[in-house]
Amino acid sequence: MLPVEVIRKVRHIEISTRRLVNDIFAGEYHSTYRGRGMEFSEVREYQRGDDIRAIDWNVTARMGAPFVKIFQEERELTVLIMVDLSSSGEFGSVQRPKRELGIEVAALLAFAAIRNNDRVGLIAFTDRVERYVPPKKGQKHALRLISELVRFEPAGAKTNLCDALEYLMRVQRKRAVVFVLSDFLDENFEHMLRVANRKHDLVALSLTDPREIELPDVGLLWLEDAETGALKLIDTSDSEVRRRFMMSSAGKRMAREKLFRSSDLDAIPLSTDADYTSPLIGFFRRRARRFR
Repeated sequence: MLPVEVIRKVRHIEISTRRLVNDIFAGEYHSTYRGRGMEFSEVREYQRGDDIRAIDWNVTARMGAPFVKIFQEERELTVLIMVDLSSSGEFGSVQRPKRELGIEVAALLAFAAIRNNDRVGLIAFTDRVERYVPPKKGQKHALRLISELVRFEPAGAKTNLCDALEYLMRVQRKRAVVFVLSDFLDENFEHMLRVANRKHDLVALSLTDPREIELPDVGLLWLEDAETGALKLIDTSDSEVRRRFMMSSAGKRMAREKLFRSSDLDAIPLSTDADYTSPLIGFFRRRARRFR
């Protein structure tokens, strides 16, 4: 992709996603992610009405009078956006490929985080970690993240979620909000997903395309596995072939949803043929109500 095309694409994404952030998204994000919790501020002498559970017994013993710990909300969050750039993301049968959907949603989340004065970083991965951008604040930084995604040409074709999550655990020691954008077409990552979710606040944004769920009746059709290059000829005019394909797809989807539930992982299903703002806003509203 030529530099001028990169600039044009980044600018288009910036304009479209910033409007969403300004109009409807920032408030939902802010009400959901208001802070990591409470951090220690100071110790002061006990006053009538203070919670006795806040008494600092070490200071109290030294001073000969009761002292309490004072806490305040820690507003600043660290947000990491993990984007799957494997070859399966190049598939898209309707409006756009899964990869384009993922990049646009990643941009929306980055701008929402920056608007909320949070630090945001990027992990782009395939069967290896392709690019890591440490979390920072600021509009220029958000634009850099988008530019990295738009112009990047991955070296790997397959997906390795386990390695990507292990890398996350190494580079991000403190608890962070982590958005994982992927089609989750991988195996043997379940344990690492649970481990990472215990350490961080993970949100899975699962990207799909309608043709991965149901085949159209178009006669003989060559199907290629984008990650392995394997080819398979199938007869889509055969109703039994279409039924088996749909059952297999439904089984994988149900297994993925079961994994997310059993891992206590928040998940947002997104499709290339549908608007992504409604599922995102619905998720943030539900989550905000849950933590009130």
